[in-house]
Amino acid sequence: MDRVALDLGFIQIYWYSIFVFLGIIAATFIILKETKKQKINEDFISNLIFYGILFGLIGARLYYVIFNLNYYIKYPIEIFEIWNGGLAIHGGILFGLITVILYTRKYHAKTLKVLDILVVGLILGQAIGRWGNFFNGEAYGAITTLDHLKHLGVPQFIINGMYINGAYRQPAFLYESIWDFFGFLTLIMVRRYKYLKTGQLTGIYLIWYSIGRFFIEGMRIDSLMLGNFRMAQIVSVLCLIVGITMLITCKKGTRFDNLYKDKEKKEILF
Repeated sequence: MDRVALDLGFIQIYWYSIFVFLGIIAATFIILKETKKQKINEDFISNLIFYGILFGLIGARLYYVIFNLNYYIKYPIEIFEIWNGGLAIHGGILFGLITVILYTRKYHAKTLKVLDILVVGLILGQAIGRWGNFFNGEAYGAITTLDHLKHLGVPQFIINGMYINGAYRQPAFLYESIWDFFGFLTLIMVRRYKYLKTGQLTGIYLIWYSIGRFFIEGMRIDSLMLGNFRMAQIVSVLCLIVGITMLITCKKGTRFDNLYKDKEKKEILF
C-alpha cells in the first residue's frame, strides 16, 4: 500500500493527511449547515471550529505520544510528523471538549447546545478519517484468512491492503468507519425528533461511539495500552457512563423544557 498520494519532489502529500482533511471538511460542512438552520451566529461557530480543530489535533497527537513516550524520547523530531499517523481520537475529543467549554463560557453560550451541534459532524469526520489508517497500515486486527474476508464481503482492494507482515488481517478501521457512519445517520434522524432535549444528542453520540469502539478495539493489535488494559476500552466505558447519565439527566422537566429546537428564540446561543 502506497502511503504517498502525491509526490511533488519538494513535498509529499500522504493519504493519511488527505483523509483527515476530508473528515474535517465534511464535519465542518454538517456543522455550519445546522448552524444556519438554527439561526446561530456563524462567526461564533466558525471561530470555535478553528480552535477546536487546532487544539483537537494537538490533543490527539499528544495523547498518542504520551502512550509511546519511550519511542519519542529517542526520536523527538518524529513527534511533529503527524502524516505518519499517530492521532488518538480520544485525545482529540478531550482537548476539543476543553476548548468548547472554555470558548462557550467566555461568550456565555450554552455548552450543551454547542456540543449537540458539533457531535453530528464529528462522528461523520471520524468515519472518513479512519480511512487514513488504512493507507498507513494502521488500526488493523488479528490474523485472519482470505476466505473469511471474502465471506464478509470486504472489497478486494481493502483485502489487498490488509495483507500485512505476511498475513491477512481484520480491517478494524473499516468496521469502525462503518459504525461511525451509521452513528451519523442515527444522530441525523434523532435530531429531527420534535421533543429532543438539549444535551441528549451528545449523550447518544457518546453511547454509540463508545459501544462500537469498545468492541472494535478488542480486535486491534496496535492498541495504546495502560498496563494490561487497552486505554481506548477504559475511556469507552467512562464515556458510555457519561453518555447514559446525560441522556437521563437531560430528560428532566416537562416535555417542552430545554428543547434542542426552540422555535421561540433566534440567536439561541446567546
